[in-house]
Amino acid sequence: MTLSRRIALLAAMFPMTALATPVQLFDHISISPDGSRLLSLEEPTGDTAQPDSSRPVLYTLPSGTRSDLALCHGCEASSFAWRRDGQALAYVLKDPSLKTLSVWQADRDGHHAVQLLTFKGTLQSLSYGPKGQLGVLAIENAHRQPGAMEAGAPPSGEINAQIDEQRIATIENGHLNWQSPADLYVYEYDWRPDGQGFVATAAPGSGDDHWWIAKLHAIANGHDTVLYTPPQQQQLNLPRVSPDGTKVSFIGGLMSDYGAIGGDAYSLDLTKPGAQPVNLTPGLKATVTDLSWDCGLGLIATGLKGDRSVIWSLPGGLRPLWEEAMMLSNGRSEPSLSCAGQHTAIIRQSFEKAPEIAAGPIGQWKPVNRDNAALPPHLKARSLTWKSDGYSVQGWLLEPLKRKPGVEQNGKVPMIVYVHGGPSSASNPRYFRDNSKLAMALLNAGYDVFMPNPRGSYGQGEAFTAANRRDFGHGDLRDILRGVDMAEKVAPIDDHRLGLTGFSYGGYMTMWSVTQTDRFRAAAAGAGIANWLSYYGENNIDSWMLPFFGKSVYDDPDIYAHSSPILYIRQAHTPTFIYVGSADEECPMPQSQEFFHALQTLHVPSSLVIYPGQGHGMSNPQAWDDAVQRTIHWFDRYLVK
Repeated sequence: MTLSRRIALLAAMFPMTALATPVQLFDHISISPDGSRLLSLEEPTGDTAQPDSSRPVLYTLPSGTRSDLALCHGCEASSFAWRRDGQALAYVLKDPSLKTLSVWQADRDGHHAVQLLTFKGTLQSLSYGPKGQLGVLAIENAHRQPGAMEAGAPPSGEINAQIDEQRIATIENGHLNWQSPADLYVYEYDWRPDGQGFVATAAPGSGDDHWWIAKLHAIANGHDTVLYTPPQQQQLNLPRVSPDGTKVSFIGGLMSDYGAIGGDAYSLDLTKPGAQPVNLTPGLKATVTDLSWDCGLGLIATGLKGDRSVIWSLPGGLRPLWEEAMMLSNGRSEPSLSCAGQHTAIIRQSFEKAPEIAAGPIGQWKPVNRDNAALPPHLKARSLTWKSDGYSVQGWLLEPLKRKPGVEQNGKVPMIVYVHGGPSSASNPRYFRDNSKLAMALLNAGYDVFMPNPRGSYGQGEAFTAANRRDFGHGDLRDILRGVDMAEKVAPIDDHRLGLTGFSYGGYMTMWSVTQTDRFRAAAAGAGIANWLSYYGENNIDSWMLPFFGKSVYDDPDIYAHSSPILYIRQAHTPTFIYVGSADEECPMPQSQEFFHALQTLHVPSSLVIYPGQGHGMSNPQAWDDAVQRTIHWFDRYLVK
């Protein structure tokens, strides 16, 4: 049976319940430097929105008047950047009919667009310099999209014969003028105020793999100087040069995925050669997730503190400016801001409140639009905290407003534990649109959903994030099980009808947990890891393992065996559904195959689905919808009879 026919069949068997009113989602916002315009990347409303179909919308502030950015039919725009005077906007354009990308510049209203560059390769992170120069990160003749979440190229021929190198360039007279060396992969960069150079995070070699060993570099005229080499347990992100050029701030911490940013805030003196960075937030019982010098208040940090988004002023010591039990971001998965002097813009949302764009001084935001103002809550959420091994752990318990008939039995309801990816990440309060989100699909199917943030997660400080280092699966599972105990104290949860699911690290924790406890009656593992020893040689990002395990598998195999589900497989009895993309380079398909093979050999009820051509990001919406519906069917089979 073809995938499309299978999806149609499942949809007929398990129909999706969409919200009565479509939800407008916002993927990215950026406020202009003069505060007069706001660019928003918005998904089409409705239940059939596809990835990469977001449309750019321009708002005039403070009126909120909106207009769509004019693009060619079927074209996609990304990597938006405002010129520092606020009078021009640049973006990368992808035309499906062409094999090249282009860069365009329009006026502040999106009109009079002029093509600046045509390029064969990848382009991202457009940024205007202080003298109007336009910088970009580019890979010439790239053989695939950058990022380990993307689908890997089919392996054939000589491996690593071509390694893409992402470089800083400026766009000049229709061409790229390379600014960074050819043998250095640049991840992030910021202009120095003289416009003659950059500060960047970078490493030689494979871009997907070597981010975990990236250093802080000064780059100018094709040459680079290492400013700071972090210890093994620290990854760097968001370099931000001060307006006077005397220092650079950045976030340093234990991070498991590029783009999932969290740690402490640091500052490095650029006027003193050999200077070491200073931790601006030592011992903070929260996670810094964003930094900006552009908010008109010196250095501003945004972060996650338990179940709350927080904004701090850092000059002169840590000073809270705003704190609320809401998710606040510029479109990222972690708390963040879009700043322009005294003007700031945010996307604000929670599990119960639909997202809205707001702008204004920090803490004094006013709605820019009211697309979702009429949407009521479609679930009940509560934040739970509990103690585990001396740690304070937080998580979310979600309940449907209306329960599907037959799910409640004897006054008790089933609950699915949903473990987030990472582990350096967190479940944050976001408004779920429809059944395309697994958690919403589970709620619509009648289940309570528990989303714990065990040790290893963001939100409780760096010591908490690092607490599962060299101990994957052990302490974090204790945290989760004690969280389940807490959920059962506050809600009528049926302990005999518990399910467990997750993707990536959550998929690993699912595989691990069913070998450690029989408390869960059914499980669904997406892109999990069954065997850390074999995984080390199968994935394309093994550099990430050194910060978390301390040594390579060849130097310390015991610590990898210590957390490998496959070595405890004879203790597994839980019916388990497994799914993965065939082109996943972060959690490769053989890991799911190995776990499935073991369960089948031991006659444990199990099912494996491999989605062709899908990477770790599972970008094909049909494939993801199929996985979601199969997951619901699996839990219904074993938890609702």
